[in-house]
Amino acid sequence: MITIRNARRDEADLLAAIGFRAWEKAMIPVGETKTMVEGARSAFLNFTRSGWLTISVIELNGQPAGWAAREELDENITDFWIDPDFQGQGLGAALLEEIEKEVLHQGFTKASLQTHAKNDEAVRFFEKHGYAVHWLTIAYNPKLDRDVQSVGLSKQLAAPVSPAYGQEF
Repeated sequence: MITIRNARRDEADLLAAIGFRAWEKAMIPVGETKTMVEGARSAFLNFTRSGWLTISVIELNGQPAGWAAREELDENITDFWIDPDFQGQGLGAALLEEIEKEVLHQGFTKASLQTHAKNDEAVRFFEKHGYAVHWLTIAYNPKLDRDVQSVGLSKQLAAPVSPAYGQEF
């Protein structure tokens, strides 16, 4: 049974481990894990310990299997991680659908995110679920001492609300 719920403070380390395993799987083909492993592990721990209130957890049969976060509680999905052991079982689709419902419920009409441009699996997943790439950027990453490509994706969830003629909002 799939359950989606808010994260709890006491599971921050477990969520960090899930995020790190998913990140590592995604970044191995890109070639960035060797230089960033300890920094990434530390970043996941720091975020899940301090940002747990912004995290939604997906469980399969009572076991946390992934999580997503919206750090500013806006339309931006800042983290989206499914444990590699649970990928391919529909959990990502279920979690994404729930996050999109939250975004809509909070009054936003689109969802957006960004990922490494060479993270083909993530880009394909989000495109399959209606997201489109809207920008590509290359920025210098001092930890890697090289330029890194990122793509921004978004999905229109509802028609933008515009005031009727003569109405003010």
